[in-house]
Amino acid sequence: MKTLFFLPAGGLRVAAGVCLAVWLTGCATQRVDWPARIGQYTYDQAVAEMGPPEKQAQLDDGRRVAEWLLNRGSTYVQATPHLYGPYYGGFTTVQTAPSRFMRLTFDAAGRLADWKKVYR
Repeated sequence: MKTLFFLPAGGLRVAAGVCLAVWLTGCATQRVDWPARIGQYTYDQAVAEMGPPEKQAQLDDGRRVAEWLLNRGSTYVQATPHLYGPYYGGFTTVQTAPSRFMRLTFDAAGRLADWKKVYR
């Protein structure tokens, strides 16, 4: 009987099945249904779930606008050498990804009135 990666021939199927199950489980993340939370979700629940906001403002009409950082932006620089040696310049590529924020607006009673993803 041949072995591959220290597994017997029948064990390879089991290992492949376990890897597939782990991969599919990792892809099954729950997404928040923000439209369903309008009118039900409070500011206190948001702070308990996501922590304190990065920015917040109390408006004159009693509404509160708060932003939570979801992903911090970054800059990537990739240098590619030229094909004809070091005497000719290569190529440099700069890519930037913006920061991603969740902006939640709460009414005067503290209930969610609006939500929006903001990129900057």
